Amino acid sequence: MATGKEIRGKIKSVENTKKITKAMEMVAASKMRKAQDRMHAARPYSDKIRNIAANLSRANPEYTHPFMVKQDGAKKVGFVIVTTDKGLCGGMNTNSLRLTTAKFRELEAEGKTVETVAIGNKGFGFLNRVGAKVVAHVTHLGDTPHLEKLIGPVKVLLDAYQEGKLDAVYLVYTKFINTMKQEATLQQLLPLASDSLVADEGTHSWDYIYEPDVQSVVDELLVRYVEALIYQAVAENMASEQSARMVAMKAASDNAGNVIGELKLVYNKTRQAAITKELSEIVAGAAAV
Repeated sequence: MATGKEIRGKIKSVENTKKITKAMEMVAASKMRKAQDRMHAARPYSDKIRNIAANLSRANPEYTHPFMVKQDGAKKVGFVIVTTDKGLCGGMNTNSLRLTTAKFRELEAEGKTVETVAIGNKGFGFLNRVGAKVVAHVTHLGDTPHLEKLIGPVKVLLDAYQEGKLDAVYLVYTKFINTMKQEATLQQLLPLASDSLVADEGTHSWDYIYEPDVQSVVDELLVRYVEALIYQAVAENMASEQSARMVAMKAASDNAGNVIGELKLVYNKTRQAAITKELSEIVAGAAAV
């Protein structure tokens, strides 16, 4: 049985750990609100540009952007994998990477190879460990996503798709549902599926006057549309990260409290046993005299 000094040392160690997890919980709660506000602020832009892209695709059937054409001849598939830079956020990254691995195996069974872009340090490290081909990566995004940091790495896959080198491009991230629930999501980024483009409600059709020409406008718009999808995914992932970290650190603090209670109970029992033993020895010695 452990001595009283050893148990006191364990109690002190767990108490220090509890202080750290409690502080991390409070920091995550503070950052969570800002991340959620940033994510909600980006949604109206994403929804509006999605509607405009849908209306344009229906208004000009004579011109089809390369992003909406399926490349059947290619045997490669691109992945944009969004994860966090830091850990201690529960199973959030694990769920996303498990979903990615399952899709990798499915594509490999079809005889296709995979090229990836990693956004976030955890995903970058995972892809290197499993031996996946990483064509570009970006890490240390901080607490605020910046589109100029994301455009470069993602453009590698976009250009490869336009050149016909990729059959499809997928986006993997964690979608924010609420503070207590985050969902790993696998979304087809390219080719743009018709069901992902939601036009404005109503039976009327849209038509536009283009300046300088329809191809220049549609090309620029759909590139901005894809960039908006990437930015929204990163914003959703950051909001999910802070929420998951707050919940994980709260659970860690609660568990530390339970461990401290159990250790104090063991310490009291050990101390009582030692006192009882000393009293028995004193009584036995007195009786012998």
